[in-house]
Amino acid sequence: MNLHETDPEFMERFEHFAYDEVVNEKGQQLDDTTRHMAILATLLGCQGIDAFKEELPAALDAGVTPVMAKEIIYQAVDYLGIGRVYPFLKAANEIFKHQGIALPLPGQATTTMENRLEKGAAAQAEIFGDQMLEAWKNGHINWWLAANCFGDYYTRTGLTLAQREMITFCYLAAQGGCEPQLTAHAKGNMSLGNDRDFLIRVVSQCLPYIGYPRSLNAVTCINKAAEQ
Repeated sequence: MNLHETDPEFMERFEHFAYDEVVNEKGQQLDDTTRHMAILATLLGCQGIDAFKEELPAALDAGVTPVMAKEIIYQAVDYLGIGRVYPFLKAANEIFKHQGIALPLPGQATTTMENRLEKGAAAQAEIFGDQMLEAWKNGHINWWLAANCFGDYYTRTGLTLAQREMITFCYLAAQGGCEPQLTAHAKGNMSLGNDRDFLIRVVSQCLPYIGYPRSLNAVTCINKAAEQ
């Protein structure tokens, strides 16, 4: 179905806003690769599978590599769960196949089953402070958080640590209801150099995909983190 034929007035206004007004807003711009990375993560967070299928080819054209795109999808599992991420992984594989991108992609893992906890806790500490080196001892979920979320994913190559914190911020902002975690990860972003102005620009560029309520909540969390 061609929405330009069935809903021409809507598409005229939406495309003007999302692809012109927002993208070119003075002081709210991002480089193309970063903008498309944020949009991919946001669409995962809000479960926008149809929009994701349209966005991924555009992201690849804008400089997001296949490895980067897959890393965005993989890391989303720890924030959204496999139940919500699985359709996106399948869609990406279908798009890659259509574009002639050979799968599997080169491996990006840097940890083993033996050192994933240690390396994960170190990544947590780099983002949130040295107190995180011992946080895994507070219970089995904290152990999993260090070993699985950070040890299995944040330690992978393909994205920088700062890029990984940015996409995490996008997952959380887009799904809503995670404001305490969103504030914590806004602070984590700032510790890695993704400052308040940068995060506001990320929210601005993702607003057409998640709407005003969640965008305004995200700005509140950013401001709260900046005050801490």
